[in-house]
Amino acid sequence: MFKPITTILHRVATFGIVGAVGTLVHYSALVLLVETKLLDAVAATTVGFALGAIVNYLLNYRYTFNSTKAHRDSGPKFALIAIATGLLNTLMVHAGVDILGFNYLLVQVVATATVFLLNFVLNSLWTFRESDAL
Repeated sequence: MFKPITTILHRVATFGIVGAVGTLVHYSALVLLVETKLLDAVAATTVGFALGAIVNYLLNYRYTFNSTKAHRDSGPKFALIAIATGLLNTLMVHAGVDILGFNYLLVQVVATATVFLLNFVLNSLWTFRESDAL
């Protein structure tokens, strides 16, 4: 059946905190790679997103969802969602930076906000869903 609203709000808050850690990893890689001119903004955000996704998976598995699922079950599901939302993130950065000419950090903030809720919903309903979840 459905979880109480307090449980869902707690999970959203924890997901947000975990997401902030993953985002810090993502943005650190992004800025480092762009400012040292190792990669352009689109390639750098892709690398940063991948690193952040690994951090997010491990922390969400343990802290947000306190999952008991096997990593062989939850890992590929999380990876598929991360790839899909990572592509959305990359496309948004490409459109904002390369097509519209906006600052890469401003565009990245908008992209991050866009994929946050999508990630929470998909991971709640599929990746970490236990028999009594949501």
